[in-house]
Amino acid sequence: MAITHSNFLTQIRNYTEVDANVLSDTLIDQFIRNIELDVAGKVDYDDTRKYATSSFTANKRYIVTPADFLVIRSLQVFADASITSARTFMEKRDTSFISEFNSSGATGQPKYYANWDDSTIVVAPTPNIAYGVQLNYIVTPPHFDNSNTTYLSQYQEAMLLHGVLSECFSYLKGPMDMYNLYKSKYNEELQSFAIQQMGRRRRAEYDDGVPRIKVDSPSP
Repeated sequence: MAITHSNFLTQIRNYTEVDANVLSDTLIDQFIRNIELDVAGKVDYDDTRKYATSSFTANKRYIVTPADFLVIRSLQVFADASITSARTFMEKRDTSFISEFNSSGATGQPKYYANWDDSTIVVAPTPNIAYGVQLNYIVTPPHFDNSNTTYLSQYQEAMLLHGVLSECFSYLKGPMDMYNLYKSKYNEELQSFAIQQMGRRRRAEYDDGVPRIKVDSPSP
């Protein structure tokens, strides 16, 4: 069963042996958020993958990304205004390429896209009709709090705990050996999580076989 937010805060204070006057709920919540963002920046894990369908506006070359958008994985355009017709993956380019490719403002089915800013994608050619579009993206990681249980709090509790403890001991300025202990544990668990999500969960036994680990055999 997933740990509750209040029990997690209690755990943190028990490990650090300080009370809420030193480590307030607000402060620990900020440490939790720091670790959530750090994990999301280092591990491409499945829980942060999302898909959203929308449509272009005819004669407008921009689309606005969803509020929880963080990183684009791919962009698909449909053959017409529906989201049931044939789809094509668009090709990622930079904004200078988009400007040079479509300097005349030509219209048609979009083929290329680029990040215009943190919340806008620009495409070329400029869509001539309201083509359907599917954005495949990485979301800003959800936050573990008193009203929300997350994938990390449910399945990677130890990693989250050790990451937050390293933040706490850094804030408390010691003891350094405790900070190093929890930082080391967090880094080890982060690496294991990355192997699981970006290694084993991206493989299939039928195609790739079972991952094998070299086992040293002593000489007879």
